[in-house]
Amino acid sequence: MRPTRRPTRRPTSTPGSEPASHTTAAPEAAPRSALRSLCSPAALTGSLTELAWVGAHVLLYPLGARTEQLQPDRLHRPGQSPAVRALFSADPLAARTPVLLVHGLVDNRSIFAVMRRSLRRRGFASVCSWNYSPLLRDVARAAQDLGAHIERICAQTGHERVHVVGHSLGGLIARYHVQRQGGDRRVDSLVTLGTPHGGSLLAHALPTPLVRQLRPGSPVLRELAEPVDRCDTRITAVYSDLDQLVLPTSAGRCDHPDLAARNVLFRGVGHMSLPIHRGVLDEVALTLAGAGTAVPDRTVRAAA
Repeated sequence: MRPTRRPTRRPTSTPGSEPASHTTAAPEAAPRSALRSLCSPAALTGSLTELAWVGAHVLLYPLGARTEQLQPDRLHRPGQSPAVRALFSADPLAARTPVLLVHGLVDNRSIFAVMRRSLRRRGFASVCSWNYSPLLRDVARAAQDLGAHIERICAQTGHERVHVVGHSLGGLIARYHVQRQGGDRRVDSLVTLGTPHGGSLLAHALPTPLVRQLRPGSPVLRELAEPVDRCDTRITAVYSDLDQLVLPTSAGRCDHPDLAARNVLFRGVGHMSLPIHRGVLDEVALTLAGAGTAVPDRTVRAAA
């Protein structure tokens, strides 16, 4: 029997300046305004950080090719519910649910090197990642494989549900699974980082089967735009105005009316830097712990 559906969460909006809340679709800035924002100190700092992290990531990439072994849940006792197991933990919120990290296109788990350590330091005892094939050709097939991996995690840890954090394409694969394949039965929270929920114009530059599915208006994206009867997964979409791969950058929002997703805009953070940015790490940890879900859509300015 499926759990009772949570009440629909409708974000509210309170005008403010720092951080600023917003619930409607992000307006397109005028060209002159957009040019000024790209030349701002925060944008320049974000671009330099992006270049530095891309260089470091190239060095780390070979280390992420290995499949990560799932760490056993030390709190698992056969026959005990997750709520009872949490009583034996110093941080019940963090220890209650395993966290699965899903990387983006032509990448691997090394992109989460910083986030994995950050979550574990914050008390999330069970954090693992999933490498899918770089030869992937279809989002739906990848979503099925993700579902099978989640089932293995639940079987090995004794937990009924997991949290998922997906970067770029990884977020779209996870969203397809929870929205179209019944994955909301297993996924408690989904946080996407720089995910092209609305597609990306850059996808027109590479005519491969998978990349074609990331074009605005593709059959996969039209399928995700269809009405949803129910979805018991809490969804948060983190996106950036400095994202070099998701164009327009507002396509990183998840604005499906039936999902009641929460959108958080970080200013001055590049696409590859999202999984290492301190503010993003804080946002992810708070959201997975359940503390961020009461906060409406908002904008966060990166430090210059």
